[in-house]
Amino acid sequence: MTTTTGNIHARRPAGQRRTRHVLLQDDRGRLMLGRLRPWHRVLARCTASRLDRELAAGASPETSPRLAARAVQLTSMTARRDLAASVRRILAAAGEPAAVTVMTARPAHLPLARAQIRQSAGPLAALADCLAAPGPVPACGVAIVSQLLADGAGPLYRQASADHLGDLIAQATRALTR
Repeated sequence: MTTTTGNIHARRPAGQRRTRHVLLQDDRGRLMLGRLRPWHRVLARCTASRLDRELAAGASPETSPRLAARAVQLTSMTARRDLAASVRRILAAAGEPAAVTVMTARPAHLPLARAQIRQSAGPLAALADCLAAPGPVPACGVAIVSQLLADGAGPLYRQASADHLGDLIAQATRALTR
């Protein structure tokens, strides 16, 4: 997906934001330059998990403004660095012994599948490096990582998960390095 930001005029009136343009498919499947409206970005945030599933499954961001908006959000350097930091925090936490549960005002944390994470420590670190690397990346790979981190019943958090952690890491790494 190609994304450009900019404005049409050399000078903008005060308070006017930059316009974000993306490539979108028209009804005949041809690519055209389209403008993302503010509501596209809001809808993309509100339906992020569903859109992430679609992008992770290989849906083209050019098929709809909401998918394009979510792809722009996911592939931003800020989002990618945040995801990479989360992967690194999980790696660090999995290396520590299990913490004693103490009643505090802090929010509850999901337990980690420490053994699985330790077995996949090298590929997980490489995945974090791919996410944080400069340059464009496909939205599919970032969406896979986003889903992996958000799925509380997935292989990062449950030993008995139906998915294999190594397979998901390999799939995300392949998608990011295309």
